[in-house]
Amino acid sequence: MRNLEGKVALITGGTKGIGYGVAQALLNQGLKVIITSRSKAAANKAASELAAKTNTANAILGVEADVRYLESQQNAVKQAVEIFGSLDVVVANAGLGHFGSIEELTTQQWNDVIDTNLTGVFNSIKASVDALKKSKGYYITISSLAGTNFFAGGSAYNASKFGVTGFTQAVMLDLRKYGVKVSTIMPGSVSTYFNGNEPSDKGAWKIQIEDIGELVVDLLKMNPRTLPSKIEVRPTTPPSK
Repeated sequence: MRNLEGKVALITGGTKGIGYGVAQALLNQGLKVIITSRSKAAANKAASELAAKTNTANAILGVEADVRYLESQQNAVKQAVEIFGSLDVVVANAGLGHFGSIEELTTQQWNDVIDTNLTGVFNSIKASVDALKKSKGYYITISSLAGTNFFAGGSAYNASKFGVTGFTQAVMLDLRKYGVKVSTIMPGSVSTYFNGNEPSDKGAWKIQIEDIGELVVDLLKMNPRTLPSKIEVRPTTPPSK
């Protein structure tokens, strides 16, 4: 997919953080982009901001969709194809985290994390697989270094991201025979609003959302014969402990 001009991308959870950074990077490369959110208002607001930043008013669309439900993802894919004509890239980014000891973690918190972070990734590819096979497209999941490195208080989040990492690698093997490329990106500390954090100058050492956007662009421009299937990304110089 060396020439990205006019390609169509769907990004789940694209209203802020990594999804927002990826959307901006893809718009700057000439792609048409659909961003999703559980909130229609948030999706429209982010789409308007992105259109203004990238001067791409006719290339960005905000859609209300909830990754926890397959039908909702199918509707987002349908809108992408009907409005923009095809679907070439899906970035499964939507995610959340509840953290705490297993003694404190509630069943509802567990379900929230697994349903969004893991089942949501399944729903995203399940809804789009036919479109991606048709376009010989690219499916990218956003996992985490927490998908290989466990930590106390992370049982739900670790489980979800370990699952995303393994799921993505298996899907890669399933779909490469159709010319569909599949990769997972596993960032460490990223300067986002995740888990109540507030991006600030104090987080300048962290990976920035535009860095992940740049990485997605690099993956899409990679020679078709080569597939970086799992990419771990870390801050270069984290603070000393």
